[in-house]
Amino acid sequence: MSVDLFRIDDRLIHGQVVVGWGRPLDIRFIALVDDEVSASDWEQELYRMGVPAEMDVYFDSVESATRRLPSYIEDVRRGIVLTGDVETMRALAATSPGVTHVNLGGLHYRSGRSERLRYVFLTPDEEALLRELDAAGVAVVAQDVPSAPAIPLSELLAAGAT
Repeated sequence: MSVDLFRIDDRLIHGQVVVGWGRPLDIRFIALVDDEVSASDWEQELYRMGVPAEMDVYFDSVESATRRLPSYIEDVRRGIVLTGDVETMRALAATSPGVTHVNLGGLHYRSGRSERLRYVFLTPDEEALLRELDAAGVAVVAQDVPSAPAIPLSELLAAGAT
């Protein structure tokens, strides 16, 4: 499998993804799955500016990513599939047995979310979706950078539970 990282990060493409993960994993493509970004040439251009020339970026809606995911998985180059939210990743995993692991890299504070780690805040609905992924056999871990320890979902959800 050439998709080395299925990552949820609400900041989408930024330095931690491109440099922090991209360089150590020798990533050659990023598939960014976001309905709004896939429909906006302007936003796509902004995200492309943060990616080195040797790294391709593909912009997909959830619908187009569902069709293209097998080709990303079969690509001989190493890649990242990146979503900005749990629901989008769950939708991809529901359509492809190739989504076997998910990295929670950054879900930041907003109203209704509770802190689990300094970089992971979740709503009860997001927690339920992550539990669905886990129950379906998808390994879910929180890990902001490769050098940090991977925290399994069970530990993540126990963190901050009262």
